[in-house]
Amino acid sequence: QVQLVESGGGLVQPGGSLRLSCAASGNIFSITDMGWYRQAPGKERELVALITSGDSTNYAGSVKGRFTISRDNAKNTVYLQMNSLKPEDTAVYYCNAHILNSRLGGFYSYWGQGTQVTVSS
Repeated sequence: QVQLVESGGGLVQPGGSLRLSCAASGNIFSITDMGWYRQAPGKERELVALITSGDSTNYAGSVKGRFTISRDNAKNTVYLQMNSLKPEDTAVYYCNAHILNSRLGGFYSYWGQGTQVTVSS
């Protein structure tokens, strides 16, 4: 069993900052790509940021320069530092990880349960 647990969401005023965390646990042999996605009401889920096992990063154009993704491989954790938040960043944020499951013997894509980020005055 593999679990991804997110934390750090909440309500913040425009221009504020939040830091999301997502910790993976369970039958993990290794983790390749880790990423953050978001889904706003009435919209499709979209990629926000991605980080590879080699620490290469990729960002959606709408967050580039404001958000920073990072990871701590020793803790199997991925972070998303969000600065200069805008009302349009309001969404449920989900983390995703591609994990080599040590019990099942293959790579699988796992999702967290989601954490709400609301940017409003």
